[in-house]
Amino acid sequence: MRSEDLTAVHEIERRSFTTPWPAHAYRTELSTNRLAHYRVVKVDGQVVAYAGLWLMVDEAHITTFAVDPAHRRRGVGERLLLAMLDIAIERGAREATLEVRLSNTPARNLYEKFGFRPVGIRPNYYSDDNEDALIMTTEPLDDRRMRSRLTELRASIAVADLAAVGDEPGDEPGAEAER
Repeated sequence: MRSEDLTAVHEIERRSFTTPWPAHAYRTELSTNRLAHYRVVKVDGQVVAYAGLWLMVDEAHITTFAVDPAHRRRGVGERLLLAMLDIAIERGAREATLEVRLSNTPARNLYEKFGFRPVGIRPNYYSDDNEDALIMTTEPLDDRRMRSRLTELRASIAVADLAAVGDEPGDEPGAEAER
């Protein structure tokens, strides 16, 4: 994610969350937070998704994750989550964690597919409606089962990309997570 991506990121944020991060938050994250790593996904040059994580000692904490509503259910989130886990592994994280609304079943299903499991609740976590957050954590990222899961997911994404070649314009075979 770069400063020139922030207008598009804020628009996706606004369409995805009832309480978006303040406009200055991402700029501050990009310019001053040495623990932060942010990525965007672009399709045809347009930002369609973004995510961020903080690397704290040996833990990668996914701080934000959103796919533009017009690009959901097309594999963009899978590609982006895989990219974020790759960053965590490359930087030596032992595990990855995140919080998700209890009511956000599609996001929870995506995270579970990638090996996140519920480990706790943060009561009244979300300020807009006091909904609880589900805390989810992966198995150790260097565990054989986790590595195998990620290898299988990477292969299924590659197969989906090949199958999508020649499909309708706007499909995501060329979508990539960018720095």
